[in-house]
Amino acid sequence: MGASVDWRRRNSRASKPVTFMYYVGSGLGLALGSVSAAQADNKALGQFLASECTTCHQLSGESTGGIPPITGWPKNQFIAVLRSYRAKERDNELMQTIAGRLSDDEIAALAAFFEDQGKK
Repeated sequence: MGASVDWRRRNSRASKPVTFMYYVGSGLGLALGSVSAAQADNKALGQFLASECTTCHQLSGESTGGIPPITGWPKNQFIAVLRSYRAKERDNELMQTIAGRLSDDEIAALAAFFEDQGKK
């Protein structure tokens, strides 16, 4: 019972100020024009989310087994394609399912990440 009290105390007091400061700091950075920091965060989120994409789409940019490469696509094109899968306007059940789980922010993050991968 003592361990659960310590856990609640540690998490209720220590994490809230850190979380609050993170969000306040992030908001101030964006408000002050720190666009490059926001872009870096967006690409970092995209990299995190990309692991599901790269199980089929090769990060090398190679096409394998009829699966098209997605590295180096312009962001706007990438976003439009994933949104059309999400809306079931494109025909591929697997891609519809995957895109259906993504928010607009997550799609934008993936677009930023994969566009950047084509530059390497």
